Amino acid sequence: MESADYLLCGEYVLPMDGTHRVIQDGAVAVRGGVITEVGAAEEILKRHPSARLREGRGKAVLPGLVNTHTHAAMVLFRGLADDLPLKNWLENHIWPAEGRWLSPAFIDDAVELACLEMLKAGITTYNDMYFFGDSTAAATKKMGMRAVLGAGIVDFPTKTGKNADDYLRKAERFIADWKGDAMISPCLSPHSAYACSPETLSKIREAAERQGVPLSIHLSETEWEVQEIFSRYGKRPVEHLDSLGLLSERLLAAHCVHLDEREIGLLAARGVGVSHCIESNLKLASGIAPVTKMLTAGIRVTFGTDGAASNNDLNIFSEMSTAAKLHKAAAKDPTALDARTVLLMATRWGAEALGLGSAIGSIEAGKRADLIAVDIRKPHLVPLYDIYSHLAYSAMASDVDTVLVDGVPVVENKVFLRADEEEIMHKAVQWGRKIALCNAHT
Repeated sequence: MESADYLLCGEYVLPMDGTHRVIQDGAVAVRGGVITEVGAAEEILKRHPSARLREGRGKAVLPGLVNTHTHAAMVLFRGLADDLPLKNWLENHIWPAEGRWLSPAFIDDAVELACLEMLKAGITTYNDMYFFGDSTAAATKKMGMRAVLGAGIVDFPTKTGKNADDYLRKAERFIADWKGDAMISPCLSPHSAYACSPETLSKIREAAERQGVPLSIHLSETEWEVQEIFSRYGKRPVEHLDSLGLLSERLLAAHCVHLDEREIGLLAARGVGVSHCIESNLKLASGIAPVTKMLTAGIRVTFGTDGAASNNDLNIFSEMSTAAKLHKAAAKDPTALDARTVLLMATRWGAEALGLGSAIGSIEAGKRADLIAVDIRKPHLVPLYDIYSHLAYSAMASDVDTVLVDGVPVVENKVFLRADEEEIMHKAVQWGRKIALCNAHT
């Protein structure tokens, strides 16, 4: 056996391999970006004496977290227009700001900041829905992160397109340029059923099937959306998408807050994945998604942060904790959405919902080495009786110590290795000053 490049050791290793097993005093061997072994540290250390060792004392090792829905570049609008209803927030504040500021340079700097925030919080893969896909992809690769990047499509003109056909042409060019990349997977991302006509949605579905790429969409996020779609088409949003053939295993639907029993059954029957964005839904008062009902129906529910303009951070640890606690209260059942389930939602199920389950999401030989180590020697993490409980309810993003993506270290001892953190944050501050100054003059 060839020696591993790295050994990532931990007092606890959580493979998330379809079981809830925990390997105490475990290790993961990595060679050429691939996991070659996972098991007892003592045995693996003997077989790979020359590998670069990452000390495991006081660490928990688990798969990299997966953020299944965000708008990464919106980090530069963080806190710009808070405490507003979604429709007002979008139409009167966010869309005008995007119209004024979006450019390749804006996207480059914003995505670097978003990737820095996510990687230091243990997120190794994200699914994005936005514009200027080439800039997003290039910045993401520079930062050493994995992503499924959606080409945003709407019916109305923006700085990136004239109409739906123009967006779709550019989206197909984006797919052609990036399909097959080791780290970037392109997808098609119609904004919503209210921002895209049935004709547009049908064209997008046909393109996704022809290109063999995933789809993502905002779905049933607000009561207004449900009423609007029903008034236009005589169907609720899920039924409307089903009538257009969009519901399939190819689709990842974000939010899914306002669903009736029939819609839950449809999503389950069609194999649609759901991205649960609990903190954004709470902040915008959109409502509480019926997650426990969806899980009972067999829907693969995952976690998304949404954009930092409506959350206001990119932190899956806090999404896990908030969701687990809130759904217990909503169900009046302390066993609802337990710690093991939320860890699955944040890792293995997230990868599967993005079509990456064969490559990432669990610690198994043959998969790509997207791994994180969490520092568990912290006042808020001792004593420790159940590692799943601590990761779900007590751990913070700042406890992430080490991050490997595709077998390459990107964070070590909490320090980002791929770029200058201060420079990235300085550029973000400069953008913030320009945006604030402009707002003050309007």
